Amino acid sequence: MDLINQITGYVLPFLIILSVVVFVHEYGHYWVARRNGIRVETFSIGFGQELFGFNDRHGTRWKFSWIPLGGYVKMLGDADATSATADAGTASDPDSFPAKSVWQRMAVVFAGPAANFIFAIVVLALLFMMSGRPYTPAVVADVRDGSPAAAAGLVTDDRIVAVDGAAIESFQDLQEYVRPSAEVPLNFTVERGEGTFDVVVTPELQEIEDRFGQFHRVGLIGITSNAIEFRTSSPGSAVFEAFAETGKMVTGTLRALGEMIVGSRSADELGGPLRIAQMSGEIAQDGIVPVIWFTAVLSINLGLINLFPIPMLDGGHLVLYTIEAARGRPLTERSQEIAFRVGLAMVLSLMVFATWNDLVHLDVIEFVTGLIS
Repeated sequence: MDLINQITGYVLPFLIILSVVVFVHEYGHYWVARRNGIRVETFSIGFGQELFGFNDRHGTRWKFSWIPLGGYVKMLGDADATSATADAGTASDPDSFPAKSVWQRMAVVFAGPAANFIFAIVVLALLFMMSGRPYTPAVVADVRDGSPAAAAGLVTDDRIVAVDGAAIESFQDLQEYVRPSAEVPLNFTVERGEGTFDVVVTPELQEIEDRFGQFHRVGLIGITSNAIEFRTSSPGSAVFEAFAETGKMVTGTLRALGEMIVGSRSADELGGPLRIAQMSGEIAQDGIVPVIWFTAVLSINLGLINLFPIPMLDGGHLVLYTIEAARGRPLTERSQEIAFRVGLAMVLSLMVFATWNDLVHLDVIEFVTGLIS
């Protein structure tokens, strides 16, 4: 019974959410390929042996495969599912992918990540219009004794309206300024009763644990706010806010990766499929709206990661096609082969590292070492 509960509680939500974002990504490739007269031979959710599928009237085989961690679109002229090499027997066919201009091939490749971003924006806009955005006013509900807020004289019912001159509309806005600013003095503009005053608050550095067991070193000032509201948006505002939210997620992800690269942030936070499965299960317990939100977030991250300039990923293909456009001819087959081998090694290394982090995070490594020690 426990195994069944784990499958339905964690694995099933994970597979559904991942299949949705993978389908969106691959359909972007498929749709643009078809619009450019390219014959698509296979549209697969998952890798490996086919579980079930069907052929459409254009000759495309739509299928689900037994390893559900990704997917691919194989076009005429591709020697493999990654479009890394051309099939000499069909590459000259006018309906093949290699026979198209470099700009058409770039459009097909870019369409996958673009579809993920468009999907996320549409989903977020619909959420903002229908269920609204969670909104916590930046009003102090409680002040921890001995905290920076207490030292600055903040009290219950104070409303923080600006930090260093930037307007604050919600508690989430306040956190975005406070958390990265540990031990940095910030000028708060505070409303109290009928009056307004400025006060300097210096966040203290603390380590906190999120709901998924990850630890973060952040700045805190020692206040809480317990008022939760939902603010719906008009269609026009919802689309604008969805664009802004998507941009915020992209910049946040890039900033976090940059901090990991320079060493100011732990790479232990980097998660793989096991961590995503755990998060999917946790969020599925909160209802359909959080699941839809998480699907949009995962779609954004899938689109962004695929734009990284690593051979084997869409971004790597775009780099090679850009070089081809600049040179007027593609790189030699040997050069492309080396590039894709390096890219494959990078992707596999990243997957192994992320999976190791997952196993450590989920205490699997500790459990196994306990059995053999």
